[in-house]
This record gives sequence, structure tokens and C-alpha cells, in this order.
Amino acid sequence: MKYTAVICASGNGSRLNLGYNKVFYQLDQNNRIIDKVITLFKNDFDCVQIIVVTQKDNFELLNNFNDIELVEGKDTRTLSVYEGLKKTTSDYVMVHDGARPYLTQTVIDNVKAELICFDSVVVGVKSIDTVKLVNADMLVEKTLDRNCLYNAQTPQAFKTSVIKQAYDKVVELNLNVTDDVSCVEICSNTKTKVVIGDYANIKITNESDIKVK
Repeated sequence: MKYTAVICASGNGSRLNLGYNKVFYQLDQNNRIIDKVITLFKNDFDCVQIIVVTQKDNFELLNNFNDIELVEGKDTRTLSVYEGLKKTTSDYVMVHDGARPYLTQTVIDNVKAELICFDSVVVGVKSIDTVKLVNADMLVEKTLDRNCLYNAQTPQAFKTSVIKQAYDKVVELNLNVTDDVSCVEICSNTKTKVVIGDYANIKITNESDIKVK
């Protein structure tokens, strides 16, 4: 199954106190965060197009990669992904956070397998913690059934026509969503299949996620 990878890399390092976009943090001697993400998709034979959405000032920081397309990000994740989707040419697309460098080929393969039968697929891991529904006064309304709760990760994958139509409606309604499956939930009758992910596939967000130099 041939697909496009849209990599969201328009964030910043504010919570890491880096002073620059966190995806360019040097994880090891050879790789920045974004390098590991791009390389994984480049090594997947089925990935025929890689689109990186980031600030225009960062374009030159990615000139070590050939055959990737750079798209200027917008003020929100929603609008940034929308710009990336406009450039997508494949029948299927995976949207992945540029700050998740620990994605594995096994998870990607499992996502591709489910895309054969489902037009919307999300990677998720079972919630470990007990989750409380809390009201505006910080009072517990109820305890949610942990057996039914999953923490969504990326990639989130779709038939391209389905996610484009959903994003068209979300943008038209001026909604700001936190992930891509939310667009399908809000603006489509398409059912989303959950693929079991990996607890190691974290989104690097806080100083505890990396050893900040």
C-alpha cells in the first residue's frame, strides 16, 4: 500500500526551554529528533511521498534530506496539517508528529494492514492511569472505565479523500482539533480502527522526556 507521510514539525521548544523548535534537538551524535522520524519513513518502501510541515525559517535545516517536500506551517496544528494535506498525492496518508522519534516499523506495518479494511486508523495504547471526569469547579463527576480508554498516538492514517473532506469542514467551521481522527469524528460517519501502539512512542514535550543540554 503506497502512502504519503505528513510530518507535523511546526511546534516550538517552549516547555523544553530550548529557544528553538524541539524537533531539531540533537538526540545523539548522528540524529536530531526530526532526522529519526524522516529516516524511518524514507526506509519504508511503501512511503512514496514525505511532506514536512514546519516554519519557513527551518527549511534550510532540512537540506540534508533529498526527496522531501517542505510546507510552511500555520499558527495551529489544525491549519498546519491542512496545508500538508493539500500537497498529498497518494490515495492514503499517515499524519505523524515530528516530535515522536521512537515510532517503529512494526507499528507502521500494523497501520498499513488495517488501512486495507478501514479508511481511518489511529495508533493508541491502553490507559494505565485511572481517569476522572472533572467539571469546571474541579469536582469529580465520575470515574471512567479504564478498560475502554486508550491514549491516542501517531501516526494516524486515512484514505486521503476522507481526511481531506473532514479537514475541509473543520477549517470551514473554524474548529481547532488536537488530533486528526477528531476531524473524522466530527465531520464524517467514517469509523476509526484502533491499532495497538507502543508506550515508547512518546511525544517529546517536557524536560523529563530528554536530557536537555
